[in-house]
Amino acid sequence: MSGFAPLFYFLITVLVLREGMAFGRANKPENEPRMGIIGAIIDNSSRIGKEERVAIEMAVEDFQATGNQRLALHIRNSQREDPLQAALAAYISNAIALIKSAARDLIDGQQVQAILGPHTWEETSLVVKVGSETHTPIVSFAEATPKWAAELWPFLVQASRDRLKQMEAIADIVRSWEWHRVTVIYQDTASLANEVLPHLSSALRQVGAEIGHLVALQPFASSSLIEELEKIQKDQCRVFVVHLSVPLAAQLFEKAKEMKMMEKDYVWITTDPITSLVNSFNASSISSMQGVIGVKSYFPESGNQFQDFYHRFCRRFRSEHPEEGNNEPGIFAAQAYDAARAVALASTEGSKGRKLLAKLLRSDFHGLSGRIKFTDQNLAPQHVFQIINVVGRSYRELGYWSDGIRFSKTIGEVASNYSSMKDLGPVVWPGEPWYTPKGWTVPIQPTVLRIGVPNGSTFKEYVNVEKDTLGNNLSFTGLAIDLFKATLEELPYHLPYELSLFNGTYDSLVEQIHLHKFDAVVGDVAIVSQRYEHAEFTQPYTEAGLVMIVPVMSKTCNKAWLFMRPFTKPMWALIGAINVYNGFVVWLIERNHCSELKGSVLNQIGSLIWLSFTTLFSLHGGKLHSNLSRMTMVVWLFMALIITQTYTANLASMLTVQQLEPTITDVDALRQSNAMVGYCKGSFVSAYLKEVLGIHNIKQFDSIEEYAEALKSEVIAAAFLEAPLAKIFLRKYCKVFMEAGPTFKVGGFGFVFPRGSPLVPEVTEAMLKVTESGKLRDLENNMLASLKCLDSDAQKDSGDPSLSPNSFWVLFVFTGGTSTTALVVYTFFIHKSVAESKTNWTIMLAAMKKWGNPNRRFSRRDSDINAESPAIAPNASALQA
Repeated sequence: MSGFAPLFYFLITVLVLREGMAFGRANKPENEPRMGIIGAIIDNSSRIGKEERVAIEMAVEDFQATGNQRLALHIRNSQREDPLQAALAAYISNAIALIKSAARDLIDGQQVQAILGPHTWEETSLVVKVGSETHTPIVSFAEATPKWAAELWPFLVQASRDRLKQMEAIADIVRSWEWHRVTVIYQDTASLANEVLPHLSSALRQVGAEIGHLVALQPFASSSLIEELEKIQKDQCRVFVVHLSVPLAAQLFEKAKEMKMMEKDYVWITTDPITSLVNSFNASSISSMQGVIGVKSYFPESGNQFQDFYHRFCRRFRSEHPEEGNNEPGIFAAQAYDAARAVALASTEGSKGRKLLAKLLRSDFHGLSGRIKFTDQNLAPQHVFQIINVVGRSYRELGYWSDGIRFSKTIGEVASNYSSMKDLGPVVWPGEPWYTPKGWTVPIQPTVLRIGVPNGSTFKEYVNVEKDTLGNNLSFTGLAIDLFKATLEELPYHLPYELSLFNGTYDSLVEQIHLHKFDAVVGDVAIVSQRYEHAEFTQPYTEAGLVMIVPVMSKTCNKAWLFMRPFTKPMWALIGAINVYNGFVVWLIERNHCSELKGSVLNQIGSLIWLSFTTLFSLHGGKLHSNLSRMTMVVWLFMALIITQTYTANLASMLTVQQLEPTITDVDALRQSNAMVGYCKGSFVSAYLKEVLGIHNIKQFDSIEEYAEALKSEVIAAAFLEAPLAKIFLRKYCKVFMEAGPTFKVGGFGFVFPRGSPLVPEVTEAMLKVTESGKLRDLENNMLASLKCLDSDAQKDSGDPSLSPNSFWVLFVFTGGTSTTALVVYTFFIHKSVAESKTNWTIMLAAMKKWGNPNRRFSRRDSDINAESPAIAPNASALQA
């Protein structure tokens, strides 16, 4: 009984106190403000969680101190206390049950109006499901929240700013230093894979870079961490972008330092949250991160509000977490304080559910992390980031990156903007080299490059593959192979390679690089835009262009009318006209003196024509009686002599020098005739003919001899070849074929490598050295010199050999003018002679009339004459008429 009494009194005391507390609550004054209740789910074991807890508690205390407000805060831990159990529970159902249990306890047990946190999206997605069922707002601190989350869960509010813009900042850093390939090391979570990586890949593509390798790390997996570092150490890429949780990042850099991967030629770029928490790393972690470039979220730290928060936070954090070496608040503390303040302001007057959500989304104030104003349940994205360089015990601030502005040394309206990070000042790289790392290097254990070579190239002069007598070994020769070997000799290091034969089209060969079957392709591979989807090319080592090859035909092939070719048709017509005209003038002048030029009309016409053309071969000077006709004949013969000599010379030239012209002049004529066209097997020309030139009647060929035979036998009317191949073809068949039409601009031949391969700029530079030294020219000359023309060289004349009147117009004007002058003079004298003849005939007729009249005297007086003059006048007029 003595033991039972104390227990009985204890129970009675508890009941009395409970009733008294209930009575006190029931009888509290009506004007006393109602108490708000909020909850929080954070990770007490992490640095971020510690900062968030202290900041939330300070925000609640500041809210209650500013007015007559009461606010209860209930915090639950999202992780188990044992780190090993937490690591295991993260991937099993116990972790899910833990998060849901914490959310249920806060909502059902503590009757909270809203929940702050958690920090990861995987945890937030579990809490928000519970909150949506009970209409409890969930104010999340998660980094990567999917865009669709707000539509699916209307009670989800994103209190952390979207930091995906930092991926564009990283891409600009990569562009500034002219790196083309990066390796991304990230924590293997669905949110990162679906949100962060696509943004980073897109940003890198916009600056001409790409992700070479993705390395996904599991939390607390030290053994796999070492294995992954060993893999990337053997790779050529030396630019690493690290997007991990803080504990895993610390392990990564410590292991990388042990493996000598924090030395010269290495580049490490970190993102938030790593960079924002660099100050919280211990001395060992900081020493392993020397030379790292980091991108961290920027928020103003100079205002009075932040300075007051800063000092109070440092004192409180130091007292609550003495194990931490750094007590300064970061971006996570600032955003947690602002989120707690927004929820506290919205929870006044006992607001719950949709009413509380509506008031929370209407928040608009300037907090520690910036302006707090929600749009579509999200804060404005983070647009400004700080670029730091880890040096010594802390880091050095290099400058800032802003969306749309890029780099600057300060923030503000007067800040100077720069397009490159190089303008921010010198950077201390890992190993402290005096030069900027080029972003790649020859691996420690270089693998042999697998070089794909096309089999069955139509033109063996560029690529020729032969087997030995036993068929076991392959030999690769040709200009492309020789140039590749000469290019590798110019590299500052040894690059082992192995040539492998590939049977298939050129497009398939290039695609093998994308499929990781080959590391490069060497051969007569044309640079075509669609092939850039799978690979990248060096600069072309041949001239660019696509030409049309057609058979030639002689311009003098019509022998029957060859005699007409020396002169053009207008020339022949003018010669005939001037001869007839000159002949007419001579005939007209000489017809009264030469009986041969008289007779019937037909006889005179024949004489006229005979006289016109015989003058070309004889002068007839002794038969001419008039000086006018002699003058006309001399000039006429002078012109005839020049014309006949010119005709003879031009005809002789046509007979001795062969004139050639293409059978098809252009693509339009080829398209209209719908003739068959040839192209190289497996090349891009097939698609180009169909899609660009609109030619669909095509046929492929496997050898240069097949081309020639098909053109000679008229199986095809033309062949389309790349310019360097056309040069070889015409070298062999220099007489019977020729180029026709324009040259179509397409890419030349180049070597092929994977997209973003660091070898592309190095090989291109080495190829330029080969070109500038004259080695490439020598290789081409030796190749062409080994080719022999199957026929004698043909001389081509692009102009029409027929002569036109333009070459003789002075002669024609001279002889025509002379003949016209003679005709005018002759006509004048003839007219005068006819007038005198008419006067004589009038007098003779009058005398004859008087002689026949006996009553009249022959001689008269003047008076008689005057009297008869009126009668004579009409008779004279009649005679003249």
